[in-house]
Amino acid sequence: MSVAGQLLILQLVVFTVVAIVAGALIVVDERRDADEATRRSVTDIAVTAALFPEVADGLISPDPTAALQPRAEQIREATGVDFVVVVNPEGIRVTHPVPEQIGLPYTGHTDEARSGTPFTETYTGSLGPSIRTIAPVYDDGTLVGFVSVGVTRERIAENFVRSLPGILGLVAAGLVVTAAGGYLIARRLRRQTLGLNPDQLRRMYEHHDAVLHSIGEGLLVFGTAEDSPRVDVVNDEARRLLGLPPTGPVPFDTLPETLRELALTGEARDEVHLTRDRTLVVNSDAVNWNGRRIGTVVTLRDHTELRSVLGELDSVRGFAESLRAQAHESANRLHTIITMVELGRPEEAVAFATQELAVSQHLIDRLTSAVHEPALSALLLGKIDEAAERGVELTVTDDTELGPVPIPARDIVTLVGNLIDNAIDASHASDDPWVEVTVRQEDSSMIVEVADSGPGMSPEVLARAMQRGYSTKSEQRGLGLALVVQVVARHGGTLRTEPSLGSMIVAEIPLGGTS
Repeated sequence: MSVAGQLLILQLVVFTVVAIVAGALIVVDERRDADEATRRSVTDIAVTAALFPEVADGLISPDPTAALQPRAEQIREATGVDFVVVVNPEGIRVTHPVPEQIGLPYTGHTDEARSGTPFTETYTGSLGPSIRTIAPVYDDGTLVGFVSVGVTRERIAENFVRSLPGILGLVAAGLVVTAAGGYLIARRLRRQTLGLNPDQLRRMYEHHDAVLHSIGEGLLVFGTAEDSPRVDVVNDEARRLLGLPPTGPVPFDTLPETLRELALTGEARDEVHLTRDRTLVVNSDAVNWNGRRIGTVVTLRDHTELRSVLGELDSVRGFAESLRAQAHESANRLHTIITMVELGRPEEAVAFATQELAVSQHLIDRLTSAVHEPALSALLLGKIDEAAERGVELTVTDDTELGPVPIPARDIVTLVGNLIDNAIDASHASDDPWVEVTVRQEDSSMIVEVADSGPGMSPEVLARAMQRGYSTKSEQRGLGLALVVQVVARHGGTLRTEPSLGSMIVAEIPLGGTS
């Protein structure tokens, strides 16, 4: 049976028991109230009748029965009680609803009434069990008799039985309302639990929990409450990739801004999202139910190592292209020199060779003396040849100078190499492509400035690129800049554009605060 069905039955059983107990308590309370109301009624009638002057006069008359019997019956019929009995001081009845009982002793207690106080009791008399009150009658301060007024238990029971349909109707109405409410609650619960029983729900939860812990991708499920998304599900891998606490709920505001945007906007396919330490490939799908959007599912794949390897592969490919270009150029120069020698012009061949060697050697000497990191020097020399091969003039400015810095050579090569690659790609947008590179130290910071002849990047585009990645070549999905952003963030630096200087990106890393 479904959870909703079990809940409905449980509610009906509980509420039925509650209604029956409540009905029984109402019956007991009604019975007690009926007895109390009868006591008050007979007391008031007895005390009032004892105060009538004709009662006292009748008791002291020669024939009390003839004087008082009609009056007593009149009072009984008018008030609806079962008996009004007048008793003389000796305890002998002088009136009674049953004439045969007149002249017989009164069967109740009169001691308290003789002391001047009306007395109420439940007593079995000539008419059966009854609630009765006996009140003293005085004539000029002298006790001349008593008036007893009572209602039999039978009459009280009859009155009570007549009130039972109302009580039972109230209990039945409560049961009907309870059943209707229970049915509505059960129907709503059945809709929310999809009609599953507890075992099915437990197995579903166990399978759900096992899947969340076993899948290798990060998983986030956002629920939507109008315009206030919430994080409903986050698995272990997503917590690791996003640096979230290993347990506990995840507040929506603690997630990266780009993921919060996806929770609101919906679908994404293989988007690159950047965190401080990781490059994530994100996919997102809206979840719809009965034509209504109920949430968003986001998956995260860690491409940090892959992007790093691809970056190194691009660097190696660049070096290979540079070596190929140098080999090609060297072959051309060698053929030129050999031909000049064969033509009998050795002096001109030597001059040509030494001139080319001097230009290259001067650049090599300048970079190796100004830049203390060999990997950076080799990178800059290689990029100059690569740029020339691609028809771009790459210049390393004269103020380039970098001493020993506490930054791994790998990060420096990633930072500078990818900025130059992006600049070379962007410079082809102009008719005269060029790139200018400066690497220097300033106020305990390493500053890398890369300018190009391309269209440039606005501060807004750069800010978005630092979260999503960016590239002038859409198929790369911002790989180069993604790696640059991670290096800068890892070392506590900043990345900005300089619109006043044209198309220029500046990376600044504090040398005393690297992580």
